[in-house]
Amino acid sequence: MPDDQKSAYGSGVGEANFRRTWDRTEWAAKAKEREAAHRAESKARAEAAAAGKKYHAAVPDDAEMISARRDRINFTENLNKTTLVPVGAGVGKRGKSAGYYCETCDLTFKDSLQWVDHLNSKQHLAATGAKAEVKVATLEEVLERMAWLKRLKVEREKGLQMDLKERLEENARLEEEERRARREKRKETRRMKRTVQVKQEEKDDGPRDTNMGEEEDADAIAMARMMGFSGGFGTTKRD
Repeated sequence: MPDDQKSAYGSGVGEANFRRTWDRTEWAAKAKEREAAHRAESKARAEAAAAGKKYHAAVPDDAEMISARRDRINFTENLNKTTLVPVGAGVGKRGKSAGYYCETCDLTFKDSLQWVDHLNSKQHLAATGAKAEVKVATLEEVLERMAWLKRLKVEREKGLQMDLKERLEENARLEEEERRARREKRKETRRMKRTVQVKQEEKDDGPRDTNMGEEEDADAIAMARMMGFSGGFGTTKRD
């Protein structure tokens, strides 16, 4: 086997330095930092328990202040959808399960009320890097906000007027179509009546069957004779 043959890790075949190496000093420093953070958290938890309060993780100094939510929460995102969840995932809130899932906190909530409460909780704000504090607005920011709201109101009113005008035009068009349809229906009804009337008049004015009339007169005379009337059912009054 040649000596210059390389392994898949880029080293010689006979060498054992292909294994990954670690910086012991760096990882020892990381372990000390992790232990220090764990001790500080344990101390904070003990102090909170002694004071009868609930412990919350410390918020970093560079965290953003809480602000109003700009978008609406979509509660119907998974409506009428089938989701596959692992076995035993429906026990407790930890982990992803059927319901409203928070990827940041790895929690699942069964109803929308708990979901909204969690989004506004200190736990979620701390996990997303936000402070549970509201920024105090200055006078310039308040005036700018009021001007923006005024512009938004004017734009909405313009849009509402345009929508109202379009709806009125659409209603007028539909009413005109209905009136036109009713007129056409009345015209068709009158035309059919005239056709039937003309056919009836033609039938009444047509030639009659004289033989049928003679047979009817002969039957009437025979019936009158049987009843004792010699001249039929005609009147005996003379002018």
